[in-house]
Amino acid sequence: MKNRWLIAAAAVCIHISIGSVYAWSVVCKPMTAAYGWSLDQVTWTFKIAIAILGLAAAFFGGWVGRHGPRKAGMLSAFMFCGGLVLAGLACQIKSLWLLYIGYGVIAGMGIGIGYITPVPTLLRWFPDKRGLATGMAIMGFGFAAMVSRPLMQPIIDSAGIPAVFYTLAAIYFVIMFSASQYLSLPPEGWTPPTSQTASDTRKQATAYLPLDLTLGQAVRTKRFYLLWLMFFININCGIAIISVASPLGQEMVQMTPPAPAAMVSILGIFNGLGRIGWSSLSDKIGRSTLWVLFFVIQATVFLALPHIHNVLLFQAAIFLIVSCYGGGFASMPAFLSDLFGTRQVSAILGYILTAWSVAGIVGPTLIARMRQSSGSYSGVFIIFSGLFVAALVLSLLLWVDSRKLRTAFTAQAAA
Repeated sequence: MKNRWLIAAAAVCIHISIGSVYAWSVVCKPMTAAYGWSLDQVTWTFKIAIAILGLAAAFFGGWVGRHGPRKAGMLSAFMFCGGLVLAGLACQIKSLWLLYIGYGVIAGMGIGIGYITPVPTLLRWFPDKRGLATGMAIMGFGFAAMVSRPLMQPIIDSAGIPAVFYTLAAIYFVIMFSASQYLSLPPEGWTPPTSQTASDTRKQATAYLPLDLTLGQAVRTKRFYLLWLMFFININCGIAIISVASPLGQEMVQMTPPAPAAMVSILGIFNGLGRIGWSSLSDKIGRSTLWVLFFVIQATVFLALPHIHNVLLFQAAIFLIVSCYGGGFASMPAFLSDLFGTRQVSAILGYILTAWSVAGIVGPTLIARMRQSSGSYSGVFIIFSGLFVAALVLSLLLWVDSRKLRTAFTAQAAA
């Protein structure tokens, strides 16, 4: 019998590796200086990777469910690290298109497959702590940039840009391939040791619907589309703020270097802590309640942002937004298992992650263009606050729909 906490550790290793995509900004300026590419051209590599990530998760979700986490983890390792090798070659021959194909498409596919690989495994090993389990793994994705950034810059300075891709490919392949070997589903009928009281168990059970739907059944429900829209709004606004965090601080509260750079580094901490913290809280208060809380907090904070002029208060507001952004990622797999079951949760999560693909392009583009047209970020904040109010309405509709279904199941069981 494998140790379920070591299963979780293996999942964290995979997510820390593929989450290094968040450290892309480290190579942006060196590339523009070395190869003559514009910053916009280099940034499109990251946008393509995020878009392909969601599409690959949707396309390969069923495959991951059929072939299991070990094979899926190995495929992710080969594709992600192979894409990094091609990115290094692209820099050597100065081919922007090969960079897009290698890092954007192939590595992006590896990220998408690796992202969903541990999810069904952890949900089955931790039926008593769904939020905590998926939060631990996805926390690794949020913290990844903090791990890879200190490693990347010295390599760029001493050996050049291609070397950083080759080095990371070798390191991450060993980590991901080794971690994949330990991933496996629990034996049929396995139940975890638990110290929960009977009242805690009953309270937790009310959060789940007695369903085990296929992907085809899930996408025909209203709940699926409500969740997709909620997820899209949470990511769209959060990733928009992350993309302009430094210039935002300089414009809104007149932060001067190196303060904006320090704030951007600390964002990674709150992104990671939000993933484990909020998702663990969801085991106590329920996923539906947590997402209502996300939208209430962010609607209020975005509405208040134009009126905040204190540097510390401004940074606290940004950190809170980013923690909710990370918490949304971490709690979503458990939310899906609550509402659709674990039968094909990797495939369902893959389809939900297409919201990330869309938001990864829409959010940063929207905030940049609105800033350019209006000359200020204030109007964007009002729009984002309105989006969160709309998301709050969607979350309440989801709660009502789930409550009706749960009541119907209860009546059927009583009959």
